[in-house]
Amino acid sequence: MIVRWETDHDYVLVHVHQDMFGDWIFSRAWGQIGTQYGGLKHRLADDRNHALMWLADETTILASRGFRKVLETDDNSVQGRDAVSQLSLLDAL
Repeated sequence: MIVRWETDHDYVLVHVHQDMFGDWIFSRAWGQIGTQYGGLKHRLADDRNHALMWLADETTILASRGFRKVLETDDNSVQGRDAVSQLSLLDAL
């Protein structure tokens, strides 16, 4: 699952997925739109429900800060693959 929120200047992108070992990973990228400022952090969740709990928390926090959801999709969609490729670029920085 991939979810992206934005304000006029900032973005947050979350990717909840399983790695090749079956572990659930919560990846969070954030930054300023149109710049390379930002970061990327990966967290290991106990299970899928734990990762989805973190996603619900993130949704609440970002809504309170004025972010609006602009994308919610799965990994297999065109938008999902594009979002994952952006995460891969951030990981290399």
